[in-house]
Amino acid sequence: MGRDLEQVIDGLAQAVLAASGDAILATDRQGVIRFWNPGAVRIFGFSRKEALGASLDIIIPERLRQRHWSGWEHVMATGETRYGEGDLLAVPAVTKDGRQISVEFTIILLRDGTHEIHGMAAILRDVTTRFEEIRRLKRQAAGHSA
Repeated sequence: MGRDLEQVIDGLAQAVLAASGDAILATDRQGVIRFWNPGAVRIFGFSRKEALGASLDIIIPERLRQRHWSGWEHVMATGETRYGEGDLLAVPAVTKDGRQISVEFTIILLRDGTHEIHGMAAILRDVTTRFEEIRRLKRQAAGHSA
């Protein structure tokens, strides 16, 4: 690959990571946040300074934390996840001000040169408006068919 193309790709990567449309975050093996982009700030309300070094618990509803960490431990131990091949996972999340939102996300395992897992990255999108509209339409349809 030519040097010019490498620079374009590096610039693209930096632009994607700095974008504010979707949240992009990365954690270490323990689930401590190590990267938090402007999209994560916008969606969750935590500043970069507040999020870096914090546990993922800051965005996981308390009632779902045990299930989340059980799944996390399985992925870290086995390297297997059903959400790394482009499948979207839709879950509730919580914002800094305590609001519950709906997010869809994919994850990427972060591995070193020996393929050991060092953490995980995720790309998340706030789909609260769409989720609430679908629920409203389902309730409306159920009311008309009764």
